[in-house]
Amino acid sequence: MKNLVERIKAANSIILSTHRQCDGDGLGAELGLFHALKKMGKNVQVINVDSTPKKYKFLNADQHIQYFESNSKLPAHADLALIFDTNDERLMAPLFAPLKKITKTIAFVDHHPVLLKGPRPSVESFIDTNAASTGELAFQLIKMLGVTLDREIARCIYTSITFDTQLFRFIRNSPSSHKIAAELMEQPIDVPLIHKSLFGNQTVQKMAFLAKTLGQIEYYCDGNLAILKLRDEDLFHYNLEPDESRDVIDMLMNIETLEAAALFRQDADNEFKLSLRSKGLIEVIGVAENFGGGGHIFAAGASVRGDFEVIKTQVVEELSALLGQKKKTGS
Repeated sequence: MKNLVERIKAANSIILSTHRQCDGDGLGAELGLFHALKKMGKNVQVINVDSTPKKYKFLNADQHIQYFESNSKLPAHADLALIFDTNDERLMAPLFAPLKKITKTIAFVDHHPVLLKGPRPSVESFIDTNAASTGELAFQLIKMLGVTLDREIARCIYTSITFDTQLFRFIRNSPSSHKIAAELMEQPIDVPLIHKSLFGNQTVQKMAFLAKTLGQIEYYCDGNLAILKLRDEDLFHYNLEPDESRDVIDMLMNIETLEAAALFRQDADNEFKLSLRSKGLIEVIGVAENFGGGGHIFAAGASVRGDFEVIKTQVVEELSALLGQKKKTGS
């Protein structure tokens, strides 16, 4: 991280970004550093692949972010680009290729494991799999840059940490998330508003959507594995954004008997966003990598194309095999 801090200090023009279909972790991290770099007098821009989900409107994202899908004009040159919450350039498509052409150095700032079956991040990148969120890494950068915290920085970083730890449920057995949050809360951020925006604003339409879809769960392996498909026409019917389906798989994992789950969100004909979860008995990142994806050991995903039944069968077989192996060994 020290080397990355020196690169930031030396850079005059900086671009910040995150993976497509951004979530609270990458968004909060990039916006927190954006406000910090502005305080340093840097020429800094945030350029994301696509639009920001509406639940993050309290961060005023649209005031600070250029969206490549609607405005593909990039600056002629940038000294440095920092990409948050991923180390897989494929998740930056179609922005990554033109960004690489105009940027001297691209570095990933991330807490996901480096893929065994994917592109390798640049040597300038900083990846710490012990961090519970990318927001923690952005906070460290800001502190090492010597920037004083303020309300804008604090609420962005707090958003990142609370989102990715799911209100401090997943902190990797480390006090770091709590310690950072305590320091951020010394600023005048509206913590209840952040919590409500991230986790509490469930609409009537969302409840109707859940009532329909949760009744379609398929169970395998004596109730240890659940599979659910969310159809794009259902999201459209209930006037929901794709982001509003993100928490459905976490709801599945609250089922007592489950050890693993797979959620398919249909984005187009024969195109799906696959999300995988495990309670810790098996590792799902290998299954995600088999489909060209990645993520964490127990929470991973991939974008997949093909016939749904064929893909579902393969996912069920791979997860069932992992669960079966664990049962045989008794571990």
